[in-house]
Amino acid sequence: MGKEYFVYIKTNKYNTVLYTGVTNDLMRRVWEHKQGFGSTFTSRYRVTRLVYYESYENINLAIAREKQIKGGSRQKKIDLVNSLNPEWKDLYEEMLT
Repeated sequence: MGKEYFVYIKTNKYNTVLYTGVTNDLMRRVWEHKQGFGSTFTSRYRVTRLVYYESYENINLAIAREKQIKGGSRQKKIDLVNSLNPEWKDLYEEMLT
C-alpha cells in the first residue's frame, strides 16, 4: 500500500470556527494542533477538535479536495461534517482507542 494523505476539518470547543487542512499523518497533525503547534490560525482560535476527514492515496487529489472544501461555503463544510459525524464528536479521541 502506498502513502496515505488526509483532508480534514477541525473546529474549536464551541464549533464556531472551521479549519480545513491536508496532511500525510493525521494523528500527528491533530496532536500538534492540540499542543498549540501548527498554524497560527489553529492556535489563535484553539482549533483542536477533529470532526471530519477523508483519505486519499494521491497527494494531488488530496490537495485538490482541500481547495474544493476551502472554496465552499461554511454551510457546505457543516453539511460535510454532519454527513459523517452528526454529533460533532472529536474523532481523534475515538482513533486513540
